[in-house]
Amino acid sequence: MKHLFSLFAGVFLLCGSAFSAEEAPDVMVKRVTDEVLTIVRADKDIQSGNSRKAIDLVETKVLPHFNFNRMTALAVGRDWSKATPEQKKRLAKEFETLLVRTYSNALTAYKSQTVVYKPLRMQPGDTDVMVRTEIRQPGQQAVQLDYGVEKSDSGWKVYDVVVAGISLVTNYRETFAQEVRSGGIDGLIATIAAKNKQIEAARAEKKQG
Repeated sequence: MKHLFSLFAGVFLLCGSAFSAEEAPDVMVKRVTDEVLTIVRADKDIQSGNSRKAIDLVETKVLPHFNFNRMTALAVGRDWSKATPEQKKRLAKEFETLLVRTYSNALTAYKSQTVVYKPLRMQPGDTDVMVRTEIRQPGQQAVQLDYGVEKSDSGWKVYDVVVAGISLVTNYRETFAQEVRSGGIDGLIATIAAKNKQIEAARAEKKQG
């Protein structure tokens, strides 16, 4: 399952840019996905594994349009209420960094996947919807990839992604709960921070090699 998230999360990250209250979530997902895929297809550095450029692309197109506070709260679960405001801020930042670093690597692995969009089930006045898509690649079974999207004062924001029926944020919940049980909220923060350092070190080593 971890490999599955890594493989397709790059596509998930393509969908965050420029959500607005005026444009339907599924329409925006398609427009921005097409835009970012065009960039990836044309950028030989990203295709060859330049994670720095992939990170820059994610940070530019995605970060402002994801609700990382809600994503972190969902991932931490009931232990979120135990955290102080400062701990919540640090947790959200480290979790954001973890997702960006992990899935920008997946973006460099993009090859020939295509995205098929399902009809949006949305009623007038809905503020929380699921945008459903399917990832297809020649010679492989299609994978369902769905996005939990909510409407905020600043537009539509993604707060979860569901790969083949498995929620990204809840997939972290048991691991995070174990960390809190063994080391408290600060222990969880330290664990995520250490993982981020490992990813960055691996990226630097790969670049030098």
